Amino acid sequence: MKQVRKSIRRYALEILGCVCIAAGVYNFAMTAEFPLTGFTGLALLLYRLVHLPVGWGTIILNIPVAIWSYRLLGKRFFVSSLRCMLLSSLMMDYIAPLFPVYQGERLLAAVCMGVLTGFGFGLIYMQNSSTGGMDFIIMGIKRKRPYLSVGRITFTCDMSIILLGGIFYRDVDGVIYGLMGAFILSTVVDKLMYGTNAGKMVLVVTEDGRKICRVIDEACARGSTILKAAGGYGGDEKEVVMCACSKKEMYLVEEEIKKADPASFMIILESNEVHGEGFHMLSVGAPQKPDESK
Repeated sequence: MKQVRKSIRRYALEILGCVCIAAGVYNFAMTAEFPLTGFTGLALLLYRLVHLPVGWGTIILNIPVAIWSYRLLGKRFFVSSLRCMLLSSLMMDYIAPLFPVYQGERLLAAVCMGVLTGFGFGLIYMQNSSTGGMDFIIMGIKRKRPYLSVGRITFTCDMSIILLGGIFYRDVDGVIYGLMGAFILSTVVDKLMYGTNAGKMVLVVTEDGRKICRVIDEACARGSTILKAAGGYGGDEKEVVMCACSKKEMYLVEEEIKKADPASFMIILESNEVHGEGFHMLSVGAPQKPDESK
């Protein structure tokens, strides 16, 4: 039963992501006529040239890349990505036209496109899936270079396609709006995917590390680590307590440590990603365990 609920939630988020992508492209970007990102941008060029529907153009462009990426990314990722690619492409041609089309400023169209599509791609990526096309290439790069963020890879790939579209349209303003939309898209993707995994880390220099650990445990039930250290000037023995927690919990930790040991020295740092017990583990484009792929 738990597995069924998990699957339903996964499919629902994938559908919501596909709807957001389709609406962002068709209802905001197409009428604004600025270059789009990814294979959708290439499909839009085909639409301008031979009037091939954008959704079907995206599907056709995906075929060779899908074949190339099958072995690299694995069967499960490939199948789920194929499902999302078909859904988003068909929604772009048949569902998005049912929604109102934005006819306002191109700047606002670029912002709305970036936010909507970024939210949609982020939801799909968080299900360890993609919409195919450029996503296959992005996830392939992510597998080969795991230290790069998905948003940064996306922006780099999208920038080249936007510049190509700008050459075709001969519209400098359109290129600027397209780059702006791509930047917003990549930022939203990173915030959505890694924001839930972000937190803060505190380093407390103290003479009573166990006391500070106890205070942290009582404040937010987080584990901590004691590191042995020594003063740089006098060489006195010190202890450094290290703890990672959420941003909300850090306020409680900070206040309780100040009360318990006013003489301690505290350093609070931003943590873009925290993995381990008590934190969400995000895996994008990674092969799944055998029991998870059934």
